Amino acid sequence: MTNSLPSHVGYAVIGAGIHGLSTAWHLAMELEARGKGTGADIVVLDKTGPGAGASGIACGCVRNLYMTEPLHAILRHSVDVWTYDPVAFGFQQVGYVSAGEANQAADYERLHASQQRANYPSDLYQGKEARGFLKKIWPDFKTDGIDVVLHEKVSGYAGTRQAIAGLAQKCRDHGVRILSGVEVKGYDIAGGQVRRLHTNQGEIACDAVVLGLGAWTPRHWEMLGKPATIEARYADGGSVKKDMWTYWRLLEGELYVDKPYRTAGDLDPPVLHVELMNTPVVDQTGKELADHLYVYWKNGSERMDRPGVQGGTIPKKVGPKAVTDPYGHANDEYQAEPEFADYFAAAMGQLMGRFEGCRKNFRDRRNGGIGAFTPDNVPIFD
Repeated sequence: MTNSLPSHVGYAVIGAGIHGLSTAWHLAMELEARGKGTGADIVVLDKTGPGAGASGIACGCVRNLYMTEPLHAILRHSVDVWTYDPVAFGFQQVGYVSAGEANQAADYERLHASQQRANYPSDLYQGKEARGFLKKIWPDFKTDGIDVVLHEKVSGYAGTRQAIAGLAQKCRDHGVRILSGVEVKGYDIAGGQVRRLHTNQGEIACDAVVLGLGAWTPRHWEMLGKPATIEARYADGGSVKKDMWTYWRLLEGELYVDKPYRTAGDLDPPVLHVELMNTPVVDQTGKELADHLYVYWKNGSERMDRPGVQGGTIPKKVGPKAVTDPYGHANDEYQAEPEFADYFAAAMGQLMGRFEGCRKNFRDRRNGGIGAFTPDNVPIFD
């Protein structure tokens, strides 16, 4: 990496997270393929460094479990990127299993049909078949209340640090410059196009700008003079005003395990996602912690010093404004409450026998983070 700031660049990518780095890499390949330039025409700017935001600490799930159907084709392409070099990106294509109640069957059927149209391979199981599918993978799964299961075959998870390192290397391989410690402070716009960037290290003239800013997108959206709200129109002709961006506080953490977390066939299990709206979460003393169960987990993160699992639950809404600096673990405002550990461990114990009494194994560490969502409730960092 070099921090020599150019006076002019063809393409400036702001943000060295997973989106910014992947965009720069793919843009470099496209320029080369068309004979219209090389990676040397691209610079990636980050005020801290690669993976300093959500990309460096996220759970790392690669999934297509979204009710926003236009996303399904986009995420199918995303899997193609992950499998381009799974070793470099730390991609574990173990699948993604989502389980729910009978009242969710219609949503699961619509989701499954949309995934099939997008050529995103998945299987749908209902009733006895759903419970049998779960038991085949996890014999100790407690399937009471579960009536529908969606198995995304090509999904999985990635090591966040490995993914960032792999993408940064792809950029460097194509001559893309990654400049750390360069913060964009403002934009000069002419004719509806960004012509110059104002940074903490000087000015850069540019022909095109790509924003890959994750949770910092709303701040730059405002710098660019874009609206804080949007009018969302419905098919029946009605409309409603919504915030352009909404922040949520993430609730994720890690649990150590006494022996490796594996399937019945001694394989790395699929990512598991369970939502049971009619099932309360109860701890070992019989105390009800919540009136519904929503939890997801996978094998442990790169930051764990012994075998464990990593997962979380529904994030908490913050609103249209949030503090992004300091970010994540460094910000006292966004650390998960102790109650999260109680809930997470109890929910896992309710679902699998191997996790009964696992609260003592919860890793006591700072685990905060926030993300910004679009008006249709899609995380822009995911």
